[in-house]
Amino acid sequence: VLCNINQFWAEGSLEKNNALVEYLKQYGVVRTDKVAEVMETIDRALFVPEGFTPYTDSPMPIGYNATISAPHMHATCLELLKDYLQPGMHALDVGSGSGYLTACFAMMVGPEGRAVGIEHIPELVVASTENVERSAAAALMKDGSLSFHVSDGRLGWPDAAPYDAIHVGAAAPEIPRPLLEQLKPGGRMVIPVGTYSQDLQVIDKSADGSTSVRNDASVRYVPLTSRSAQLQDS
Repeated sequence: VLCNINQFWAEGSLEKNNALVEYLKQYGVVRTDKVAEVMETIDRALFVPEGFTPYTDSPMPIGYNATISAPHMHATCLELLKDYLQPGMHALDVGSGSGYLTACFAMMVGPEGRAVGIEHIPELVVASTENVERSAAAALMKDGSLSFHVSDGRLGWPDAAPYDAIHVGAAAPEIPRPLLEQLKPGGRMVIPVGTYSQDLQVIDKSADGSTSVRNDASVRYVPLTSRSAQLQDS
């Protein structure tokens, strides 16, 4: 019976994806229709490697010492950034991994906006591109409003800067200066900061360029590091 249950949860379906979003609503992390809608549109199963259970609320390995975050973390970050992901806005996803959150950003900013995913493991950039091609965000990648690039996340991606929203999917010992510089005045960055114990920090940049920082939650993320250091840990 257990085998059948695992097989059931391992198979992708929008019905099960919607059930996950419903669970996250009841859990209190999906609080707005805007976030519920994008998480229902982008099927998580398309971004989780075969053989894993995409609809359970936990992180999943995607290879190369990287993970796709747990759905409740994706929901938390989308809720924190939703006002900075309005149509036409620019968003940067640092350490884009599976491509899931970048695809969500692209759906929210739309064809007039720009969603950029940067990832320093080339194989993950290839995989994330293939994942998105099977998803509801495929057309946005085709028209160029959604793109993935192989790059050191700590340096950001100046080409599409400044960004209204920056999300960092790995923990930094301190906030990388290039990311702060690429954050638009009036924009928001969400980044896990710390080494062993980490805080999910919310950084708001005001019109005059000054920043305010608040801690949203205690979290555990993989470190934001160099490609060689990440692969060395395997």
